[in-house]
Amino acid sequence: MFIGHYGPAFGAKAAMRAIPLWVLFVAVQFMDVIWSIFVLLGIEKVKIVPGFMQGSSLDLYFMPYTHGLFGALGLSVIFGGAVAVFFHERRRAVFFIAAAAVFSHWILDLIVHAPDLWVYDDVKVGFGLWRWLWISLPLELVFLYIGAWLYARTVPARRGGNAWLALFVAAMTAVELYAVFGPLPASPQAAAQTALMAYGALAAIAALVDLTRAKAIRI
Repeated sequence: MFIGHYGPAFGAKAAMRAIPLWVLFVAVQFMDVIWSIFVLLGIEKVKIVPGFMQGSSLDLYFMPYTHGLFGALGLSVIFGGAVAVFFHERRRAVFFIAAAAVFSHWILDLIVHAPDLWVYDDVKVGFGLWRWLWISLPLELVFLYIGAWLYARTVPARRGGNAWLALFVAAMTAVELYAVFGPLPASPQAAAQTALMAYGALAAIAALVDLTRAKAIRI
């Protein structure tokens, strides 16, 4: 899953407005940020296999550290703790929301991935909805749209704010369609580099979109 991960980021912002949207955008892709770095370092492995599944040509055959159950929990705790440090009040709530945003990545990956999410020994899980693009693609967009809708309803917009949000969501939809129907990455390293650039760009734009909404009470 790619763009669908950002639905929980929007939803988490609706749950606690004091956390910047860009932080939550980083949170929901934090596992993949570390995964991309690990792929570039040769620590985790992926193969580009055309037609591997309708929704993805990535054979993610070795990623026990970032996408294993315990690794995902560990990254969630680390990120949640790092975010909570910057808040003076309601640190526990900030920690749990930020950590939950990170772990939502594993939950959504469980839905679409082939069985490549390590649990223990040789046990890997994944429901494999990427096998059916007509299911996985609409589902991914639904996650995004529901999260954006919650964000729009809960975080009041300044003048023009809703238009900028709609434009951002439309652009994210286009990015998802390109990722699904566009050319395959040239190599695992190229896939990792592209992913890092995409995550950074989307987080930066999310920060700008967040500026078009009303400020939350500082905590």
